[in-house]
Amino acid sequence: MNQRTREYLQGRFGDHYRRSEITLPPAADKREWGYIPFTAGAGTTMVRHKALIDLGDLSSFLARKRPRHVYFSAGRYNDPGTRSMEEKGWHESDLVFDLDGDHLPGVDPETDSYAQMLHSCKDALLRLLDFLTNDFGFGPENTSIVFSGGRGYHVHVRDESVRTLDRAARREIVEYVLGDGLDSLDRLTQTETVAGMGVKNPVEKRSLQTDGGWGERVHSRLVELTDEVRAMDESDGLDHLREFDGIGEKGATKLYEAMDERYDELKSGNLEAAGQYTTTLTRLLFERVVREESAPIDEPVTTDINRLIRLPGSLHGGSGLVVTALAHDDVEAFDPLTDAVADTFRDHKIMIESETDQQVELDGEKHNISAGHCSVRESVGVFLMVRGRAEKAPE
Repeated sequence: MNQRTREYLQGRFGDHYRRSEITLPPAADKREWGYIPFTAGAGTTMVRHKALIDLGDLSSFLARKRPRHVYFSAGRYNDPGTRSMEEKGWHESDLVFDLDGDHLPGVDPETDSYAQMLHSCKDALLRLLDFLTNDFGFGPENTSIVFSGGRGYHVHVRDESVRTLDRAARREIVEYVLGDGLDSLDRLTQTETVAGMGVKNPVEKRSLQTDGGWGERVHSRLVELTDEVRAMDESDGLDHLREFDGIGEKGATKLYEAMDERYDELKSGNLEAAGQYTTTLTRLLFERVVREESAPIDEPVTTDINRLIRLPGSLHGGSGLVVTALAHDDVEAFDPLTDAVADTFRDHKIMIESETDQQVELDGEKHNISAGHCSVRESVGVFLMVRGRAEKAPE
């Protein structure tokens, strides 16, 4: 980034902050604050270990300093402005989750577009929210959802029950959400002894846990598959079951019959409705569920009680987009490449210089950028300049 570009971006970031109202996080005076200024060269400099009292009025501070990135800590401290983490006097932290689109399974940053990565990250976010709501019982009143402005989303859980958890306890939550440690279906099954042919011959009955958590997820997938097969004619149903590895003609027949004749038992979680084949099929579904329904969060962010996280309402210095807080009901409809575009950058066109022909999808349109000097919508120009893909040209 050359000097003209840097000075232009600094000025326009300052304009954004002069026009914006930033909402402080809870207990803002107990948190550490930090920022990265626009600096010459390729490197960055983090200014941190600041208390809110050091910054003064936050809106005035941001308009004056015009930082490239702004952060506050997940942790709450007795003395957040001291440089020593020990002397800060930690007493609690938000439980923070981070999802990055370019780190997701199945996403290739070399071939997938920015829009595609963000779409995949939205799916991962919805899975994470399902865990937080249905498995842990955290609702909208104690969780905050934020588009990071860059590659994905942050979720802050501020319920009192989690704020004092240490790193080890937070790691257990991470492992649960990732599905780590679920190395076999046995972890999700329960066994009870029932009477067999006479009191001297008890029988052990295995069933799938269906009252919540991963067990319920696997059970729902089993019931869904059963309903699909029951809706097919026999030939198609048998073919569908044989698509699963390890399910041959005999197994498919046994399963098909059990899905019809012992449907209620399957719905109750009985893993022996079709003998060993029920367990075999359920194990295959278990592996698929863990793979498809886990939430691929960034573990170090959640386990770090001192983490700095982006400030909602600030600008992301790597995209020019607004770090945007979202209501739970708005998540599915949210389009970051439209809804997180700063109003400050919407109403003007500017001149930029691009070394190559390139395309940008932003603000509901695909923009074709020609190599050399060209006029573009300012939001597009800012996006390209902060990502190092263009420089500011003279007007």
